Amino acid sequence: MSTVIQSEMSALHKAWRRYKYFLPVVVLPVIMYISFNFLGYWSFFAFAFVYGFIPAMEFIFTGTAENFTAEEEAIERKDVFYDILIYSMVPLQFTILGLYLWTITTKSLEIYEFVGITLAMGLACGALGINVAHELGHRTKKYEQFMAKLLLMSTSYMHFFIEHNRGHHKNVSTPLDPATSRLNQPLYTFLVKSVVGSWLDAWKLEAYRLKKTKQNFWNPIHNEMLRFQIIQFVFTAAIFAIFGWVGVFGFIVSSIIGFTLLEIVNYIEHYGLMRKQLPNGAYEKVKPHHSWNSGHELGRIFLFELTRHSDHHFNPSRKYQILRHFENAPQMPSGYLAMIPLALVPPLWFKIMNPLVEKHNATLDDSYTKSLETVEEVA
Repeated sequence: MSTVIQSEMSALHKAWRRYKYFLPVVVLPVIMYISFNFLGYWSFFAFAFVYGFIPAMEFIFTGTAENFTAEEEAIERKDVFYDILIYSMVPLQFTILGLYLWTITTKSLEIYEFVGITLAMGLACGALGINVAHELGHRTKKYEQFMAKLLLMSTSYMHFFIEHNRGHHKNVSTPLDPATSRLNQPLYTFLVKSVVGSWLDAWKLEAYRLKKTKQNFWNPIHNEMLRFQIIQFVFTAAIFAIFGWVGVFGFIVSSIIGFTLLEIVNYIEHYGLMRKQLPNGAYEKVKPHHSWNSGHELGRIFLFELTRHSDHHFNPSRKYQILRHFENAPQMPSGYLAMIPLALVPPLWFKIMNPLVEKHNATLDDSYTKSLETVEEVA
């Protein structure tokens, strides 16, 4: 496969490739503890670490484009070590949420301290609650999908499970997808379109499924979207029963921060990259050149390889540890965690990204797209 750079790893390099995913397990609890426990200006530590320190390091350490060989990949795919690591994010997310709710309801906080630790909690909702749920939601085992739904419940975004898998992956990089950003579309108009449009699309997708299977739309046993709304209401009510209105307010605000971070990632992942519409009205198949990627190492680790996004859309069932780099797929100038703050300033975003989109689109001939073809395997 011409798009796959073969691996010639040393023993140390192999150990790093395997054990680097311990970093989120160790670092995330530490930075959250610092923010929640020391308070004061330290309450902003977790947010500053993720959106300050990591992007700064990514300008120095850009990472690698190296992939596993086919033989190595076959072993890595079946290794339960990677599954255990991703599963551990579920209790970690709920532990962080519990510590956050306890902190805001038992300690006398200044307003800026509340803001700082709520930003930290929102970060956890985005990175652990939704991003890890995204990985587990693509799995086929019921208990893994259940864990995905638990994580999404912790950030009030359970409809993502329906819309992302059955909507976004089908319609990505087309006008039909609310989570695909157009060229010159500001982030802020995109956020409204994506948040509202994705929620409405989830209802439509579920209604279509129920009609096709001749099941009752108003029965929550059948209608998963309706069931999700009930679950989220009950979970929020439980938070109120234990932590009162302050806890509910903090939970809602941190959830909003979490899913806003997700939608900003959606914005940068497919910005300006559109699939061709065929003469029959359908769109061409999703290819690696329909997603922006980043090889920057730290962002890849903390986002569990989300930044190798081309391979994820090309083969959604591939587990995070074996996602591949495509040499000619669109590459962002920095890691996702650095591009997120950039997207908050539309003129600056357009100045940097629009020329890259134009350059990419200018290369879209048959030889270019053929160079991005690879064998589609069953994971």
